[in-house]
Amino acid sequence: MMRKMVVAAMLATGMSGLTAGVVATPAAAQSAQEVVWVQIEAHPSLATATARARDYAGSIDDVNGFALGGGWYGIALGPYARDDAEQVLRVYRADGLIPRDAYIAETSDYRQQFWPLGANVLNQGVIDAPEVAAEEPAAPTDTQVATTEATPEVATEATPEATTEAEAAPLPEPEPADETPTEARRSEQLLTRDERMDLQVMLKWAGFYDAAIDGAFGRGTRNSMAAWQEANAFDVTGILTTLQRETLKNQYNAVLDGLGLERVLDAQAGIEMMIPTGVVAFDRYEPPFAHYDATGDIPAKVLLISQRGDQDTLYGLYDIMQTLEIVPLEGPRERRNNDFVLIGENGTMVSETRATLQDGKIKGFTLIWPAGDEERRRRLIGEMDKSFIRLEAALDPAAGDASEQAVDLVAGLDVRKPRIARSGFYVDSAGLVMTTSEAVQSCTRLTIDDEYDADVVADDAATGIAVLRPQEPLAPLSIARFSTGAPRLQSEVAVAGYSYDGVLSAPSMTFGKLADVRGLQGETGVYRLAMTTLPGDAGGPVFDAMGSVMGMLLPKPGGSRALPDEVVFAADTTVIRQVLASAGVSIKAAAETSPSEPEDITQTAVGMTVLVSCWD
Repeated sequence: MMRKMVVAAMLATGMSGLTAGVVATPAAAQSAQEVVWVQIEAHPSLATATARARDYAGSIDDVNGFALGGGWYGIALGPYARDDAEQVLRVYRADGLIPRDAYIAETSDYRQQFWPLGANVLNQGVIDAPEVAAEEPAAPTDTQVATTEATPEVATEATPEATTEAEAAPLPEPEPADETPTEARRSEQLLTRDERMDLQVMLKWAGFYDAAIDGAFGRGTRNSMAAWQEANAFDVTGILTTLQRETLKNQYNAVLDGLGLERVLDAQAGIEMMIPTGVVAFDRYEPPFAHYDATGDIPAKVLLISQRGDQDTLYGLYDIMQTLEIVPLEGPRERRNNDFVLIGENGTMVSETRATLQDGKIKGFTLIWPAGDEERRRRLIGEMDKSFIRLEAALDPAAGDASEQAVDLVAGLDVRKPRIARSGFYVDSAGLVMTTSEAVQSCTRLTIDDEYDADVVADDAATGIAVLRPQEPLAPLSIARFSTGAPRLQSEVAVAGYSYDGVLSAPSMTFGKLADVRGLQGETGVYRLAMTTLPGDAGGPVFDAMGSVMGMLLPKPGGSRALPDEVVFAADTTVIRQVLASAGVSIKAAAETSPSEPEDITQTAVGMTVLVSCWD
């Protein structure tokens, strides 16, 4: 009766407190299975009550929130049998996990449930209470200690010999004693939210947890802890002790053993992060990279990325990275306004690059790791990313050894090269390209000018001609205009082609003469030319003196018979017309009837001729 009067007074005066809004019933004889609750807090604000329920759920089990009426909201543990509730109340109070004024409440005190979201455990019977330890015995009194010290066995004076022996052979240190559940809860309360989330990640990795990584230790997390304890021969409590948490962490990190994962500060790059120093070591600076190369059997590499720049610099780095041998063509990649992630993988390696633009500096890293070791790679990249710290400094663009520069290197890294590179030329305004059949065989990827992906729409092995369509429409500067008349023997001709497999950014011109309108054995459909060409020129357009296209240069014949260097062949316009017709394209006729200057032919050739690359 007194309790009812106190509560009523609190409500009447607007006082806040644990029992506000709750009317308790007088004590009476109860059955062992009576459903009761341990009420721990009450608040006049739903938002406050929800936040407090969430906080409690991070450290103890069976947290629920209910409306109490009168605009109040209560937080309670349960539902328990009365005996279990009293034990929970007694132990949690003693451990300081719940307030001292917590008390036993009944189901009739509660209305609609608001925590956890969507739950409704009212009127569903009792659940098993968590295992809680009783209060530990008090420390011995001073009198007890004095009595013990006075016993003859303890007070016996040690002989000098015994003392010396003890000093020479000290007793081994005892194994650290594990915590009681109560002590484990206390140590658990000291964990940060990130540390709690890490534990859930470790439990998920171990195969015992499959819920959200939220840092809240509810029933699902407790059950996973209990399952892990059982699997590892620990007492099953659902509460990991400090020692058990360390054991789980060691299991989780065992995959990283031997990598020598250490925090490294690179002052020049302005980066501090975890690096596997057991497999890589610093080698050199080649801006924008600091190179950490492999030191043992694992073919690994780490690049620290550090440079000043803006969004254009970031986008340029993204494009350049994809031209390097260390970034295979296949793999997901994403570029956003201020960062990018670039993953390339093939049968031998996986390369992952992460870079971010912030405060006028681009910082990041690349990890190159052998293929087939994915679990360790993912764990390692996660540790590196999590530990990454940006410092003020950035690499000086002049750092490194300038003597190591080369056209096929970028910052000391090999540029990816195609398996074969040949020439081609535009034959219509949408960017359709004619090239040699040799250039399109068994390619994983075909590109035009190293930039535009293309597909094969025709490949005539008999004539040696292939036709490519770019995957996106192009707008050529010029397209082939084909001669319609018969060429004259010994007339001047020219071939445009990428003689040096794309080392030069524009096609080269090679000049010669028309030696014959047939092959060496009288074959039709080909011209014999008298000029010296290189393999990269194959597929390029052959021009007559008027600047019209009269054919396409073919590769030099293979086999055991070697022809003179100045003997090459070209497919004539008759064959070209047939192949293009099969691709649904009509050739464009030339209008020129008078000779063109070599400079004019060269200008036309540059706008028409392309580099065709075949990539593995």
